[in-house]
Order: sequence, then structure tokens, then C-alpha cells
Amino acid sequence: MARKIGSRYSANQILGRGSVGTVWLGEGPEGPVAIKLLREDLSSDEELVGRFVQERTGLLSLEHPRIVKVRDLVVDGNDLALVMDLVRGTDLRTRLERERRLAPEAAVAITADIADALTAAHAAGVVHRDVKPENILLDMAGELGPGGSHPARLTDFGVARLVDAPRRTRALRGAAGGEGARREGGQGGLREQSARNIIGTPDYLAPEVVEGLPPRAAVDIYALATVLYELLAGFTPFGGGHPGAILRRHVTETVAPLPGIPDELWQLIVQCLAKSPASRLRAVEMAGQLREILPDLVGLPPLEVDEPGEEGIGGASAAPAPGAPDPVVPAAPKRSAVPLVHGATPPDSNRDTHTSMRVPGPDELAGGPRGTARFPRLAGERRPGSARHPVSKAARRRRMLFGGAAALLVALAGVGGWLLLGG
Repeated sequence: MARKIGSRYSANQILGRGSVGTVWLGEGPEGPVAIKLLREDLSSDEELVGRFVQERTGLLSLEHPRIVKVRDLVVDGNDLALVMDLVRGTDLRTRLERERRLAPEAAVAITADIADALTAAHAAGVVHRDVKPENILLDMAGELGPGGSHPARLTDFGVARLVDAPRRTRALRGAAGGEGARREGGQGGLREQSARNIIGTPDYLAPEVVEGLPPRAAVDIYALATVLYELLAGFTPFGGGHPGAILRRHVTETVAPLPGIPDELWQLIVQCLAKSPASRLRAVEMAGQLREILPDLVGLPPLEVDEPGEEGIGGASAAPAPGAPDPVVPAAPKRSAVPLVHGATPPDSNRDTHTSMRVPGPDELAGGPRGTARFPRLAGERRPGSARHPVSKAARRRRMLFGGAAALLVALAGVGGWLLLGG
């Protein structure tokens, strides 16, 4: 059923739902539009409405062919809405779910488009703060680019900034009894803000955001490099398990290598995933280097990479010949941990951590043990590896063989006992 949005727009059909609102196919004075209607609990926040009005000029002035333009911001009663260009296509997450991973040429072409969008945004002083496949739209009406990829456009600019809640954060920090005080120590020192909320999606959050530092342009570069890694590998470099465990990996672990891509591309990914924001490329540099690499990627097929399982098996894989025994697959190097403070001992490998989407304390980031009074295990909490990192096929085969052998031994023992008793 159609509904009015302000005096100029009507929302006619739901296109999708997200964490902060619902996207509608709408109609305005100039034709079809996309309308993002924020949740009612957000629209009732007076402070958020005030920020909404303050951000209006900046968001409306942000224009680039690779950015989904915000045409209007509507505040009308309980309605809080962003009116945007309607893109005829789908989002990158939908394509990933269909294809799992992309050929390197297409993956790099899409990433370069988004780097162009970030170049324009950062030049205007705007940080996106939530770059992820769901916020990257593929324009099916545009001309095909390298690798047969559709032009990519970045959407949802300003949403993460708008829905940030400093008022509630201040209340939480005051209730923490002074725990919000900041503490710094040595190179790469940790800033502690115990009750500060984190705005963003765990898999794509830069380490400095996890540590409580304000988001700068470098956080978008980190998130975009994470998206590129996911397009190539089929999984994110630090994802899997509880959100708190993901946050800790961003701060403490190094990225696992991807076989089968040119070294120049791998070095770019590593640099853009650097723990230090100053070590990352700028958006304009990232876009330029990606396009320089594109000719070397023509014709390369999607990578064959096993997702990390419980036994850490990974790397290139190939189907064995009919009748041949299962090949011995070497174990990929485990994700290594890096210390938070220069010269400190790296934290242990325990990933079973809970941070409840707030800035973790230093003990949590250092790998505090679960099941203790300080770090209790949550009811229903799953271990990492179940959602985004399934057990490898080889591991499943070994489990089935061991389970079958155990069952056979039990059966033989039972038959032997029955024969003895019968004798």
C-alpha cells in the first residue's frame, strides 16, 4: 500500500530492509526514486533529527557518478527519510550470495569504482563509515566494464553518522563510574572508552574504531580492502563467530594470504588492511593502483580457496582424479597474532571472546579466557567458525571415517561378548 512521505513523495513498494530502516520504491516530482525510511525509534530521537537537519546540506551536495546521490531529506511527523537516486540493479551482497566469489578482474574493477566514490567523498570531508557489499549497488543499466562487471555505486552515505547516538553514549559512560577515561601506552597504545558504542558492521570495522578512536577517511579504505578480499576469497579476512571475537581479530591478527593473485594486488590488499591508519593508501591512490593492475588480471578465473575450518586448512584446491586417493593438503599458516603495544607479548590464540559491540577493554582484546567471572560465556553463544567459516571437506571426511571405525569396534566388541556368554 502506498504511503505519503512528506508533501512531495509517495512510497509505493518495499525494495529491502536494513538495520536502520526500510528502502521503498517511491515517486517524486521528477520521477521514480528510492526512499530510505528510518526506523520509528530513530525518528523519535530529537537529537538525531537535529543532526539530520544539520547534515542535509553536506549530503545533498555530494555528487559523483559512482555515488548514489541523496536528493532530499524529509522530516515529517514520525517520518525520517532519505530520498535517493533509484539504481536499476542489485547490491553486491546479492551477487556474492549467488556466485560466492568473483573473478579477480571483475572484483578489482568494482573495487576501483568504489575507491573513486570515496575519493570524491573524502575530498568533501565526508567519511562513509559503513562500506560493505550491502551498500554497493551494481547499476544494470550502465555499460559493462572490465571482467563483465556492471558499474558500481556506493550508497547510504551519512547513515552511520546520523544514527550514532552520543547522548546515549554519554549516559552509559556516566553510569560506568569513570570507566570511560582514556588510557594510552607506548606505540600502538590502546585508548579505552569502556561504554562507547561502535557504529558499523563487525566484519568491516577498522582496528582504530574498535580501539575507540574517531573514524577518519582511512576506515573506509580498510573496509573497502576487506570487501575486495571477500570478493576474491568468498569470505572476509577476520570474520566468523561472535561479533566480539571478530572485533578482537581486527586489532590483533594479521591477514591470511590468498594464493593465485599477482603479488602487486596482494601487496595493495595488505597495505590497505594495515593496522596503522597512516600506513594505508588514500582513496585516490587505491583507485589508481587497482586500475594499473587490471590488465594483469584479464582471463584469470575465480580463486579456488578453502574457507578456514577448525583445522586451518586453506589454499588452492583441485578435484582429485576419479579413483585417486584423497590428496594430502598442506595446512595453511594459522592467523598470527600481533601485539597491541610495541614490544609486548602477542595475545593467545583464544578467539572465544565477547565484547557486545562496545569498545572492548584491553584485557578482552588481549584474549581474556571465557567461562570466568570476568568474561562469562553467553547463553547460546557459538564458537567462531560456524557462521562464516565452515569445517573443510577433508576434516569432515576424517571425522566420518573415525566415527565409522569407532562404531565398528563397538559392534565387534558387542558380538564377541554375546558369543562368549552364549558359549
